[in-house]
This record gives sequence, C-alpha cells and structure tokens, in this order.
Amino acid sequence: MVMRQPLHNRIRSDFEAWILSGRMKPGDRLPIEQDLMLEYRCSRMTVNKALSALATAGLIERRKRAGTFVARPRTHSMVLDVPDLAAEIRARNQTYAYKTLARSVRVPHRDNEEERLLAGGRLLVQLDGLHLADGQPLAVEYRLVSVRAVPEIVDVTFGDNPPGTWLLQHIPWTEAETRISAVSATATIARLLTQPVGTPCLKIERRTWRRTERITQVQQIFHGAAYDLVARFGHGTTAITGTSVNP
Repeated sequence: MVMRQPLHNRIRSDFEAWILSGRMKPGDRLPIEQDLMLEYRCSRMTVNKALSALATAGLIERRKRAGTFVARPRTHSMVLDVPDLAAEIRARNQTYAYKTLARSVRVPHRDNEEERLLAGGRLLVQLDGLHLADGQPLAVEYRLVSVRAVPEIVDVTFGDNPPGTWLLQHIPWTEAETRISAVSATATIARLLTQPVGTPCLKIERRTWRRTERITQVQQIFHGAAYDLVARFGHGTTAITGTSVNP
C-alpha cells in the first residue's frame, strides 16, 4: 500500500522542483495564498506550512505586504580574506554591476582620527557606490583611499569593476583587518537596497596596509538575506578573533 504524502509536503515539493529546475527563477513571485488554497483545495494553514518550509530552506523570501518571491542565491565570502566581490558574484553565474553614487578628492575630516591616519598628511579619494547582482542591489559601499599610498587612483575611471577589484589587481597589501556587525537599514540604506527601513543588514568594515602604510578603509552594508561569511580552518592554522589591535 502506497502512503500518500501530506498535502503541505506536496506543495513544498512542487515549488522546490520548479525552483531548482529553473522553471521559477530568482525574483519570480509565487501565487498568493488564496490562489494556492484554491489550486490545492486546502486550508491556509497547510499552505503556510509549505511556504514556511521553503523559506527555511532558503528557496523563497516572504516580504510583508509585498508577497512571496523566489530567493536570490546567497553570496558567500571567506571571512579571513580580502574578497573580490565582483569575481564572487560572477563565479555564481550572476551578472555583476557597480554603480558610482559619489566620488570626490578631499582632505580628511579634522575630528576623524582614522581618516587623518589613512591620509598620512595628504588627501583622500572618497568613493561611494552600489554593488548589484542580476540587476538587484546587494551592497552599499563607502570607501576611502589614501592618495599618498595610491596616487594613481585619482585618475582611474571605474567601469563595471568596483574600486575594490581595481585595488586588488594593482595594489599589493600585506595586512588586513575586518570587523563584522549586524545593523538595521537606515532610511538611506533602505532606499539604496530597495528594502524597508529597519531591514537586517550585515556591515563589514575593512582596512588594509602595505607594511605600515595605510591603503584603504571601506564599509560595505549588505542586505542580510543575500550575503554571508564563511571561515574554514584546518590543522596547523590559527584564526584570531575579538578586539583588533592596529599596527
């Protein structure tokens, strides 16, 4: 005798198969709950149970007052490295784009010791931008680069590749510091990421040096559901976490 699977499992299995096969693509909207109730001849509780399982598996996103959508692939980054975000996104067969929001050459703010240390008595290049994956906003970036350490950056024109990619390709670094925190989207960040104000975000702050010379410092604020950090350790390797001490 063949046991029939519970109806909520059948609904979950149907959508899981459509999503994994590519029949339903990232960003596609699922039918509303009422339509699913009619199609499968079931209760709202059954539909909700199926959708909750799909959301837990990371296959769909349920957005309040907007609907339910096929989730976009989550981008992963090694936490102990300085990642090339553009390369990571392209490696996932997604289309990458970078949009410059603001660019200026300026003096460091007098009351900001970090900026003054980075500038080393010279100017800073400020680069504000937006990273996109498959046309959707992924992260807002606020970057400062030392003109003393990287004088040529003043004249660089960035196209599809972001400043971080250019720096990795042209400027060697010997030391990096990364700080990770959870933040809520401010009104500005929410508008740029096209998310509601207060959306959980991942904030990554990174500084790099070439020996004792500071090169750049950057803040990247990611939509929390679209990005995570991965660290892998093996025998003979050591990871240091906690409060950082600057060189």
